[in-house]
Amino acid sequence: MLRYGIAVVTVMATINAGLACTAVDIVAADKSVIAGRTMEWAFDMKWTLISQPKGTEVAMTAPAELGLPTVNVATKYAIVGVSPGVVPGGALLEGQNSEGLGMSGNFLPGFTEYQTVTKDDKNYVSVLGFGTWALGTYATVAELRAALPGIKVWWNSSLPSGPTPPMLHFIFTDRSGDGMVVEYVGGVLQISDNVASVLTNAPTYDWHLLNLRNYLNLSSMGVSARQVGDVNVTALGQGGGTTGLPGDFTPPSRFVRAAFMRHWITQPKDADEAIQAMDHILNTVDIPIGIAQSKENGEVVSDYTQFVAIKDLTHNRLLITDYAHRTTFLSMDLDTIFAQDKPSSVLISDLPYPAGVDGTAALKN
Repeated sequence: MLRYGIAVVTVMATINAGLACTAVDIVAADKSVIAGRTMEWAFDMKWTLISQPKGTEVAMTAPAELGLPTVNVATKYAIVGVSPGVVPGGALLEGQNSEGLGMSGNFLPGFTEYQTVTKDDKNYVSVLGFGTWALGTYATVAELRAALPGIKVWWNSSLPSGPTPPMLHFIFTDRSGDGMVVEYVGGVLQISDNVASVLTNAPTYDWHLLNLRNYLNLSSMGVSARQVGDVNVTALGQGGGTTGLPGDFTPPSRFVRAAFMRHWITQPKDADEAIQAMDHILNTVDIPIGIAQSKENGEVVSDYTQFVAIKDLTHNRLLITDYAHRTTFLSMDLDTIFAQDKPSSVLISDLPYPAGVDGTAALKN
């Protein structure tokens, strides 16, 4: 038991507290599917919004020491996604394709171990090319689920990664509402149905589902009054059913909080209501600068929400905002971008966010 406890502490100690992401999906009454995510980091990753037209080439590489050939594969579908600009090559950690398949890559440090490519393997891709391959090749979660066992996904230190190795797990959702979580643990592919419609960070998805059993008491319905002896004791206010809902910003607590919000919120009637609902849910895990701090090489750094993306997978829309414009989303018609059939990119921080609307005239006599 002691040895096991030490092992757990050792693994957990390797987890960088400065890597926090939360992804959620929701289905409206009219079957519109909305998927949203926050991206937190302690360093400026130069997040870049990029469009990749149909026919973009994906370099399917293996570790150089194996001497295996690089196979260039042309994508079948156009993609709009987000890439960390500090990592060369345009690796996608967020995106959606023209067929309504969406992806969010969340960090899973301390648990991720990708697959081992051997000289006998024919199908392989580095994790840096995985997002473009998946979104560019498959239209649905079912198609991608069937294909994943047939390809090796790898990473090693020879690949550029920015300030942190890309230890990732992925959530995929399509416009049918189907969703799955893809993880690589112990060198083995793990695929889980996304029954919670939520993904955060470490530990692995199955652990988070098990942890939800600790919160079965949570409810949107509070107790309004209770008879205690001869006294009728009334509640101080609404919300008593959420007593015990964790409020910190660790991955397990964000998972519980987001899952509770996602499954108890009143179902929106259509895509526009679902987008508003998604924003309210993501606001509960938004991290301001200075709230989630850690020490990196003796220096205090602060994790914070660097961008928020909301994907309308049914109508090919994207809403996005950065930290400096958190109260204002920029909305994009992706069909127009897909139709231009050429690549483009822009820093998320340089997008043309609208100025605040002056409402003075509404009350001016």
